[in-house]
Amino acid sequence: MKNPHVLIPLPDLDFDPTESATPWRICTARGWQTTFATEAGAIASADPRLLLGFFRGPLGAGPMGLADYRSMIRSEAYQRPIKYVDITVNDFDAILLTGGHAPGMRQFLESRELGQKVVQFFKQEKGVGAICHGVLVLARAIDPDTGRSVIFDYRVTALTKLLERIGYASTSWLFGRRFRTYDMYVEDEVQSALRTTSQFTRGTIPLPHVEVDRNLVTSRYWLFDAVRYSKDFADMVERRLR
Repeated sequence: MKNPHVLIPLPDLDFDPTESATPWRICTARGWQTTFATEAGAIASADPRLLLGFFRGPLGAGPMGLADYRSMIRSEAYQRPIKYVDITVNDFDAILLTGGHAPGMRQFLESRELGQKVVQFFKQEKGVGAICHGVLVLARAIDPDTGRSVIFDYRVTALTKLLERIGYASTSWLFGRRFRTYDMYVEDEVQSALRTTSQFTRGTIPLPHVEVDRNLVTSRYWLFDAVRYSKDFADMVERRLR
């Protein structure tokens, strides 16, 4: 089996450090090649509030995520991102879509260019991983041949309504609406992209919960799911390439 090549697109600002860097660590530890992409080729930066750490700021990353992030941003691939428009899907075996709550994530979540590339990943049946708000990129990626989201027939999970409410309640006293990305909950928008709402699963807090359906791996939130999500994604891609 060849070493897989994974694409990691990011917004310029405000992504979750753990939900991007822990999958990066697990994939690169297996010898994978990585390429990062941003809208205009700028070097990305995670949400500074989350970089304060788990004990200094609400929703802040834990020690593992912070260590993974510091390693990731020092990598040559991270320091030399390509542009969304320059993504050639044939060059990659898989794509990882990060999460994050803060306003800068909208650049990533609402990118038509990135959404079109995601459709191509599905059409070529390449590996796809998405966690937390990253699943919104999939829900909004419309296949022009069907007029439906690429996840219409998939079993998925994402940031649940309960987790989003907890996150907002724990931060609104300090940050206002900073961590309420949209008026519609992630769970509701993702469900609206599916054939039936029963395809959306929530798991049980605080147990890890990951959905693996064919070429797609989805998960809810770093605190419970990041390690298992990363390993299940890497296992799925390697299995499909054998």
